[in-house]
Amino acid sequence: MAEQYQQQRPSTDTGMKGMFSGKGQGQGPPTSKVIAVVTLLPLAGFFLLLSGLTLVATLIGLAVSTPLFVICSPVLVPAAVVIALAVTGFLASGAFGITGLSSLSWIANYLRRTRVPEQLEHAKRRAQEAAGQMGQTVTGKAQETAGKAQEAGRGEEKRT
Repeated sequence: MAEQYQQQRPSTDTGMKGMFSGKGQGQGPPTSKVIAVVTLLPLAGFFLLLSGLTLVATLIGLAVSTPLFVICSPVLVPAAVVIALAVTGFLASGAFGITGLSSLSWIANYLRRTRVPEQLEHAKRRAQEAAGQMGQTVTGKAQETAGKAQEAGRGEEKRT
């Protein structure tokens, strides 16, 4: 039983060192990890100190301002309600506007992906066919007009 326990448990030589390095026995954690811990530990302590000072300052400010809020509450409470409703209205209007714009954008992208390319290709083909027919018609009319002009020119020559 003691032998099974010894086999399952990592040896004390590679305990923490093996977890950090992942290499072999007898090696410590990599230098980059040591530098990271040494750098971040004081920084974390500084931020913890700042958060504690902020909490203390907030509690002191609340203790000082609470009597003023109680005395001025007939004016401040309705003003706070009005301001809260106004801010809520502005935020709701912005959210509805963004929702509407994103919905329109989604619909436009959906339509562009599904139907528009097919319809555009069909419309392009029809426009090209119509342009070709118009070109042929214009060319035919121009030739007819040129022919009539030549005939009219010949008719005037015969009269004179």
